Amino acid sequence: MKKIVLLVALTLISCQPQPEKENKTPNFGIVIHGGAGTILRKNMTPEMEAQYRETLALAIQTGHAILKAGGSSQEAVEKTIHVMEDSPLFNAGKGAVLTADETIELDASFMNGATLDAGAIAGVQTIKHPISAAIAVMEDSPHVMLSGKGAEAFAASQGLELVSPEYFYTERRINALKRVKEKEQQTAFTPQEWEDFKNQKFGTVGCVALDQAGNLAAGTSTGGMTNKRWNRIGDAPIIGAGTYANNASCAISATGWGEFFIRSVVAHDIAALMEYKNLSIQEAARIVIHEKVAKLGGDGGIVGIDKQGNIAMEMNTAGMYRAHMDAQGNLTVKIYKDE
Repeated sequence: MKKIVLLVALTLISCQPQPEKENKTPNFGIVIHGGAGTILRKNMTPEMEAQYRETLALAIQTGHAILKAGGSSQEAVEKTIHVMEDSPLFNAGKGAVLTADETIELDASFMNGATLDAGAIAGVQTIKHPISAAIAVMEDSPHVMLSGKGAEAFAASQGLELVSPEYFYTERRINALKRVKEKEQQTAFTPQEWEDFKNQKFGTVGCVALDQAGNLAAGTSTGGMTNKRWNRIGDAPIIGAGTYANNASCAISATGWGEFFIRSVVAHDIAALMEYKNLSIQEAARIVIHEKVAKLGGDGGIVGIDKQGNIAMEMNTAGMYRAHMDAQGNLTVKIYKDE
């Protein structure tokens, strides 16, 4: 009799709906950009497009592998940007543009979303990986931003790799400077010439990441503006303008016409709209890029990721080199706005 009662009880228990097992797979993700501007299919050869897509994929896969192995968002951002700083395709590190004096001036910044610590460097000429110098400023100095010779001296004291300025020079950027200087002498522009002239102001690389611990990070690195004068500094090294990360909201890296992104405090404004108005990262980015920046006359875009892993890749230009990988390893690489 006891056996019958036990069997009935077990049968009843087995018939009860069981709670679903909690999905304990950590969420993480990474997004990158390689600059925004008038990037049109008609101006891109198949070979050049393939090179951009291949390098974007390599860069983001580098960071994704770190995140997948349980590494920090900080490490993922740093190593991902290294790949783009080492490529002559992008306006950062090896592919940096030249100033009016035919010199190199590199800027970079980084922010940790968990601690709100940040570091930046500006106007350096010998630091191979500016993003690493920005992180070193954050971790090993009492300051947020260092510039010029002081930043280089600090990088040397930290054992970071230094190179001669000639390392950064490429024929492509030398020719670009010549073209811009020639156009400066013109009094009238065709529509295409005006777009080309404006594009001297664009070009940056950036990365944002969410790691398995739930921490966000953002980094940005650039050579600045072609033909820039007077040690001009754009938005890339300015925390809150070109770079921002906060675990309460999102991580953002911007690219575009820096003067407008500084005035609009773009990266922080997106985070503030999310935190104070409870907007999604996509809606906050749309408002800032298409309504606020565009209203002032600025062009450019951002990549971002929030604390749930939702992403934004927003631009008001014809294109932006960009890529995304999620926790499942799905890879998306895009160049043109209509992709």
